[in-house]
Amino acid sequence: MRVLGVIPARLSSTRLPRKVLREIAGLPMVVQVFRRARRSPLLSDLLVATDSEEVAAVCRAHGITAVMTSPDHPSGTDRLWEVSRAHVAEVYVNIQGDEPLVTPGHIERLVTPFRDDPDVQVTTLKIRATPEEVASRTANKVVTSARGDALYFSRLPIPFDRDGRGGIIYWKHVGLYAYRRAVLEAFHSLPPSALEQAEKLEQLRLLENGIPIRVVETDEETIGVDTEEDLRAAEARLATRVR
Repeated sequence: MRVLGVIPARLSSTRLPRKVLREIAGLPMVVQVFRRARRSPLLSDLLVATDSEEVAAVCRAHGITAVMTSPDHPSGTDRLWEVSRAHVAEVYVNIQGDEPLVTPGHIERLVTPFRDDPDVQVTTLKIRATPEEVASRTANKVVTSARGDALYFSRLPIPFDRDGRGGIIYWKHVGLYAYRRAVLEAFHSLPPSALEQAEKLEQLRLLENGIPIRVVETDEETIGVDTEEDLRAAEARLATRVR
């Protein structure tokens, strides 16, 4: 099974300008993400997809394959779709350019369900949420079926503990994905959905259109870097890991 890892790396960002080129642990963030992701033996190939010649030049200087994509894509999934038109694979792994703590373990959990179950179309990850993450509207939560498919994603705590009985395990969504090629085509062709626009969560477009998302548990934490605080926290975490 050919598995292509793609790192979408858009230069413009609102909360942390030019974040994919910010230095973390001595390297531009996109380079750090690439070097960590390439340790996975399950990736047949790995490349960066960007809309910036500056990002592409930094990648090339570090020996990384970078492909130019449209600056008009509204999401990283749309950028993957463009890559899929020129680079054929059975499964595409979306490794965000602001996830410097990605590990081979994350990638293994994303890819393995495709090997085990031909009906799997999309995979993503979840990790137990801390009380702070449960309350945070920037930490997305997910609930799943008994089979492990996503029922819903939300910025609010789900499920709601109406009677206050406690004992509920809340799950934080980890924003790494893998897709079959046909799903990327479907996602790009579908208009943004009502729930997607309400929550500002693009994966809800798939659920609203009947495309299941298999959610796999991980115990390896990540930090999606959106702020200076995130950047410092991710760098501190990297310093404690074996490189």
